[in-house]
Amino acid sequence: MDPRDIRIESYAYELPEERIAAHPLPLRDDARLLVYRDGIIAEDTYRHAGRYIPAGALMVFNDTRVLSARIPFRKPSGGAIEVFLLGPAADRPGGMGELLSSTGAAECVCMVGGASKWKQGQVLERSFDPDRNLRLRASMTRRTDEGYLIRFEWTPADRCFSELLALAGEIPLPPYLNRTAEEADRTRYQTVYAREEGSVAAPTAGLHFTEEVFADLDRRGIGRAFVTLHVGAGTFRPVKADRMSDHIMHEEYMDVSRDLIGQLRAHKGPVYAVGTTSIRTLESLYWIGRRLIMDGPDGYASAPEVGQWDPYDAVLTGTEPGRDMALDALMAWMDARARDRVMTKTGLLIAPGYRFRMVDGLFTNFHQPASTLLLLVAAIAGPGWRAMYEHALTNGYRFLSYGDGSLIHRVDPPGR
Repeated sequence: MDPRDIRIESYAYELPEERIAAHPLPLRDDARLLVYRDGIIAEDTYRHAGRYIPAGALMVFNDTRVLSARIPFRKPSGGAIEVFLLGPAADRPGGMGELLSSTGAAECVCMVGGASKWKQGQVLERSFDPDRNLRLRASMTRRTDEGYLIRFEWTPADRCFSELLALAGEIPLPPYLNRTAEEADRTRYQTVYAREEGSVAAPTAGLHFTEEVFADLDRRGIGRAFVTLHVGAGTFRPVKADRMSDHIMHEEYMDVSRDLIGQLRAHKGPVYAVGTTSIRTLESLYWIGRRLIMDGPDGYASAPEVGQWDPYDAVLTGTEPGRDMALDALMAWMDARARDRVMTKTGLLIAPGYRFRMVDGLFTNFHQPASTLLLLVAAIAGPGWRAMYEHALTNGYRFLSYGDGSLIHRVDPPGR
């Protein structure tokens, strides 16, 4: 199957509004866990997730941290304007890390609520943090394909942009929760291992893991590793095209250490991704390494980006380096340039027809109908995804970001 031929209506189901979890459970690891293996469904909670992972496995988590990306302003007339940070401008070479460390001023791509009320040239201002008289100004530079280019300036100028967001911004809850963020969301819409700032949405499969669960994984001989993929607002972008060939996949920033790549290369046991962002990152590593093999490493001063259709065009060429070859090529490229990290963007679409190279299983929440995230679930679960979702709906599972989750075991091992 070529995913370009997929009709998104084939991956729709009816999700009653009352099944969407508006708030998290009091205890993270009380969330229910549906385990799917070879067409058989079992049930448990995340507290016992380690029972369903073999000893010697490696679990890979996304350690991104959600930014307080919603910044409210008031016009002098009193009208509300909300600026939602998406990321750095396309021509900004340093990516999200450089943007967040900016002092005094920063230019970002944003969505703007009430944009029609924001006149060209008008500067919006707000003051906060009275002890230091911190003042923030925002002006609209121009429209872009993704939204608007907004220039922020602030005084005193010694504060970095990430500090400014923490003071001025609000946690960007998904729109389908239909509520404003509360103080508790600052903690609960972050994983307990969140570290690298840069996301505007949480890697929600990881919200259910706790230090107690990690201790149980350690006792069972199950390893842990971390990658970083900064989740963009595009993760909520609906598929409006009838056929996937007409849908443009969102791109996200990924950051992976050389140590993690070496760990993957040496690891001979199964690999389980925690979340769709982790699985996109791991599979993207394969396609970066393959590109270095096919094109030669000398032409890439920075790590290649991964395009939406790269895996499917590559299959058509009939050329298929193995997983270990791809990782070796990636490590050799890093060594030749004295790099300790791979930082690039991925627009990888994982959908039915995709063959996994890096992972054996996936922890993930229950996703929206007719979404690219549901296509990813269908790619790893096969046609059984529908039985999973029907079981979850029939048996009272909670859906979407603050809802319950699943563990999906692949039937066939990935290509090594």
